[in-house]
Amino acid sequence: MSDKPRSFPLPLSSVVDKGARKAPVFAPVATPQTATQNAARHVPVPGQHRPAAVAMPSKSHGYAQERAQPVVSRDRPLVSDAIRHAMAQRVAKQGVRDQVVLNALATVPRHMFMDQGLVSQAYIDASLPIGHQQTISQPYIVARMIEVLRNGGQLKRVLEIGTGCGYQAAVLACVAHEVFSIERIKPLHELAKNNLRPLRVPNLRLHYGDGMLGLPQAAPFDGIILAAAGLQVPQPLLDQLAVGGRLVAPVGDRTQQLVLITRTGKAEWTSETLEDCHFVPLRAGTV
Repeated sequence: MSDKPRSFPLPLSSVVDKGARKAPVFAPVATPQTATQNAARHVPVPGQHRPAAVAMPSKSHGYAQERAQPVVSRDRPLVSDAIRHAMAQRVAKQGVRDQVVLNALATVPRHMFMDQGLVSQAYIDASLPIGHQQTISQPYIVARMIEVLRNGGQLKRVLEIGTGCGYQAAVLACVAHEVFSIERIKPLHELAKNNLRPLRVPNLRLHYGDGMLGLPQAAPFDGIILAAAGLQVPQPLLDQLAVGGRLVAPVGDRTQQLVLITRTGKAEWTSETLEDCHFVPLRAGTV
């Protein structure tokens, strides 16, 4: 596999610029109560003159005004390719040097993995809530972890623990031949599937299950990445790492550090601490 950045089967413009997939979350809903309230507000009071009619703009003028307004939604946001590239450039200034990873970061439409109310913040360098007390990782930490995982080489088979909304899995799919991702929270597993479906990523497989157990049926993996922090890396994940493979994970409780573990033999692993970080806790079981 070459280091040429992988493109999704569909041009991103055909995904981003198409019609909205769903109605806005906070769209007003007509009810008998609101109808009654509206009627009450428009009942004429005896002795009171109705206000003079106000000229309304024509349909064409209204349409022009509507087009002039910024539109912010998951499908037609106030973003562009240039904004994604600017995000990648900021990440590069923070120390990420792997151009393959930076290209992937500039390719995946992060706003499509956001809740409607957070779309305008999609390209800032911050972690943001995705529900169920979970977060989407900040762009820098996503790029940094994948850069460490790649180590300038090729990734054939990668396991991600903690799919979340699916964003990091999509970035991984741009740089690895095969990506498997596990999520323990059922609604998030479904959310990730819905978010990723329009992108039609052929080399990504999502699984619902306990990430601490890994995915033995698909092992060994030459790369494993954890999106949640435990006090230590679960032994099943270490066992599913191929010899020569690399595992990147946050480790710790209140104070967390990003750790790189490399499998050097059948029962031998080396560990290296990289930098401070902050992740949601790693938990067992499914919900």
